[in-house]
Amino acid sequence: MVRLEAQRIELPDDYDAIQSHYLEQGWSDGLPITPPTPERVEAMLSTVSLDPQHVVAQLPPNWGDATVERLAINAVMAGCLPEYLPVIVAGVAAMSAPDFNLYAIQATTHSCAPLFIVNGPIREKLGMNGSSGAYGPGWRANATIGRAVRLALLNIGGGYPGVGDMSTQGAPSKYTYCIAENQEANPWEPLHVERGFAPDQSTVTVVGGEPPHNINDHTGATAEEILTIIAGAMAVTGANNAYTAGETLLALGPEHAATMATDGFTKAEIRAWLHRHARVPLERYTEATMLERFGQIPDGPVPMVATPEDLAIIVLGGPGKHSSWVPTFGGATRSVTREIG
Repeated sequence: MVRLEAQRIELPDDYDAIQSHYLEQGWSDGLPITPPTPERVEAMLSTVSLDPQHVVAQLPPNWGDATVERLAINAVMAGCLPEYLPVIVAGVAAMSAPDFNLYAIQATTHSCAPLFIVNGPIREKLGMNGSSGAYGPGWRANATIGRAVRLALLNIGGGYPGVGDMSTQGAPSKYTYCIAENQEANPWEPLHVERGFAPDQSTVTVVGGEPPHNINDHTGATAEEILTIIAGAMAVTGANNAYTAGETLLALGPEHAATMATDGFTKAEIRAWLHRHARVPLERYTEATMLERFGQIPDGPVPMVATPEDLAIIVLGGPGKHSSWVPTFGGATRSVTREIG
């Protein structure tokens, strides 16, 4: 048995009464929750070796202590299976890294949310989806891991809409945002191996991203033809990256990735090509915007990928000639990768 420190409350054994109470207390994301009974929380905690009162991170804007126990409670509420908890713990630890800048991501008027990208053997062990429909719906692991993180940001961090979370319009990704990379369809190294981990290690990478922007190209027969369409899709003034640069994410569909690899393109060459070509013409900016953001009128088109290293690339999805681009909060955040214990 594990030692539980969270406050216990007694409620009638009535589904509607429990749901109403959690909604009234502001403990829910608006969707029905699984009641976090002591038995369910203990089962969740049994999958990690950390003390239940170990503080994984302090979550802004209220800087609440995200203890292992509190994360387990929110994971139960989200509908997670116990074996999902190590992913949540590792991801929350990654979000606490200074480079990720969780305070700004929680409190901004922007629509960004933490995107979890899972790599390594744990994807198969948990039944995570990196193929058709990876962004959802239909996969318990993807959906509930992402939802558990959002509930923790609400209940521990205090990121309530209009209070701690000032996002002007919000985003559906603020309910859940969790995927697995489709490593089996990846002709290059997967994300975690690029970042120095062994293929048999399992990791989670957190990205402060907007919802994915679809990129449709059914006609491109070469790498450069597909990349031309991708560059056009990325070169938009509405994204933060058009003003503050910073890291961004390209999720290539397997068919697009295969064409590029067959043409001999490496990830480094894709990054370099998009650095040169994914640029916003100055006429798409207003003069006032350029002066505010850049302090002067730039000499030429503005790169959406300020340096090649600012573009993270994964392979994601199933059959179909689609890819997606995930703009980010911009220069104020960097993605962070952590091993899943």
